[in-house]
Amino acid sequence: MAVRQRAVSALPTLLRSLRKDPLKPHNHAHALPSLRRAFSLYDQINLIDNVPVDQLRIQGYTDTGFNVNGVEYEGSLLCVGNLLLSWKPKKFSDITADSLSLFQTVRPIPDILILGCGRNIQPVDPELRRFVRSIGIKLEAVDSRNAASTYNILNEEGRVVAAALLPYGVSS
Repeated sequence: MAVRQRAVSALPTLLRSLRKDPLKPHNHAHALPSLRRAFSLYDQINLIDNVPVDQLRIQGYTDTGFNVNGVEYEGSLLCVGNLLLSWKPKKFSDITADSLSLFQTVRPIPDILILGCGRNIQPVDPELRRFVRSIGIKLEAVDSRNAASTYNILNEEGRVVAAALLPYGVSS
């Protein structure tokens, strides 16, 4: 019983030592929650803090860009599987079939394209929806913060997923 009590009293110290913050956000940055957790009796322990070298993980966002695998990127991003590209659109109205034409050549074709609209969800033009559907991809439009989190979850599950992300500060 004494051993158990010592173990229980040592647990908070152990938890503090195991927790590493891969992203120390600046005053203006927002970190996304860690998705790599061991769900067990001690589900607060983050056992896998490191991202595999070949896997993208969006760790945070600002009004002007994103933090991916510990590197700050300014502007819009296109994430296809584990490929990261700078993306031209600066506002939601710039997103067209032409700006997403890369998906006509990418293989394997992603199951879903998560469109990060900036700060607020925007209605997607029916022509753009038809274009994405004609390639064989499902389209989900959400705010960029939730788009980044959803991309992380699906990518960690091993799904073939893509994200087109406008910076969070974009409001229309």
